[in-house]
Amino acid sequence: MTVGLEDEAELLRFSTAGSVDDGKSTLIGRLLYDTKTAFEDQLQHVEDVSRRRGDERVNLALLTDGLRAEREQGITIDVAYRYFATKRRKFIIADTPGHIQYTRNMVTGASTASLSIILVDARHGMVEQSRRHAFIASLLRIPHLVFAVNKMDLVDWSEERFRQIEDEFRNFAARLDVQDIAFIPMSALTGANVVERSREMPWYHGPTLLYHLEIVHIASDRNLIDVRFPVQWVIRPQSNEHPDYRGYAGQVAGGVLRPGDDVVALPSGLATKITKIEQWAEPIDERSETAEGGDPDGSAGGAGGRAPRGIDAAFPPMSVTVHLADDVDLGRGDMLCRPNNQPIVGQDLDAMICWMADRPLSPKGRYALKHTTRWTRAVVTDILYRLDVNTGHRDETTHELKLNDLGRIRIRTTTPVLYDPYRRNRVTGSFILVDEATNATVAAGMLLATE
Repeated sequence: MTVGLEDEAELLRFSTAGSVDDGKSTLIGRLLYDTKTAFEDQLQHVEDVSRRRGDERVNLALLTDGLRAEREQGITIDVAYRYFATKRRKFIIADTPGHIQYTRNMVTGASTASLSIILVDARHGMVEQSRRHAFIASLLRIPHLVFAVNKMDLVDWSEERFRQIEDEFRNFAARLDVQDIAFIPMSALTGANVVERSREMPWYHGPTLLYHLEIVHIASDRNLIDVRFPVQWVIRPQSNEHPDYRGYAGQVAGGVLRPGDDVVALPSGLATKITKIEQWAEPIDERSETAEGGDPDGSAGGAGGRAPRGIDAAFPPMSVTVHLADDVDLGRGDMLCRPNNQPIVGQDLDAMICWMADRPLSPKGRYALKHTTRWTRAVVTDILYRLDVNTGHRDETTHELKLNDLGRIRIRTTTPVLYDPYRRNRVTGSFILVDEATNATVAAGMLLATE
């Protein structure tokens, strides 16, 4: 079976953030419009609504602001996900709210992103929300930031104004843990430097926003060193056609898996060997024999993580079925890893969380904790501090976390958790807390190395 180019296109997930009225929704609408990936009926509807409202131009923000309250207030409230593609890449956009009361939505939308676009109004420069969103992006370990200075048409395309804002943010970013930052002057309203280069800003010699999104290197963002394979499902058809079939399905969370590799099953500690890896019922090593090309250090394309042609290995974020040489005791929530490279096993956890519930978090709160494919019960033993994301100040006198608060807590689980620090692996280092009474997700967390 051969695979078409569209199946191999690399997937980039990115989020947008910024203050209210900085133009996030307009920017995404512009990307959809200029790349011709918006449906004709959507465009027609947006044109009709813009005409009825008396707008001078087609209001491209209406392509993403889907809630009635968003359109009436002219703001983004919920996270809006949009998809588009070019010849180079596929994209999933998370348009996140700018209001401080929707911080939890911003955290949710950015949690799976490899890149974050922070928009700033060229007239106002950096404001409190710009700093907050940059700080949260750093906290979430988003590898790439694009600082988009929008509405340059309202400051007469001034290079001096752009450089002032760039210098201001570089000074602020020196305190953040971000390795890659790009600065792009643009106008989402006119389309300048979004998809096409701007004639009004000949002094800018960098890439357009879309071109930067197409070429930014994301393959090395994932952890390809530490093998982590959380088991999601044990496949046993028990049919006459496949009487001895036993496969372990899941999504690769880290490292590279190949047939013949020695692995250990946790928490049992039993050692075994990988005999075969399948993707969609087809061995990946046989699939590679029918195609050429591929990059063993590249990233899987598409949301499902299809292996590129010529690859005989599984790596993040591919969803595969692993077959083992021995009939080991392995079920949902267990993990495969290398014998000499294993995750931390613990019940006492330190974590940074974003509290997402109206009812505050207080010590001794009991919740269900979901980590990779494992569920366990947990109790919050201590709240160490609340983090002020505007200043970075730690309030160690707090005794509770309220809606949209970020803070550091200690948790004890009823069963051991197999994890890595979030700094090392964003998949095995993250979790959610769920209120068992309402089944509502009340917190998203990032695990820290236990001191």
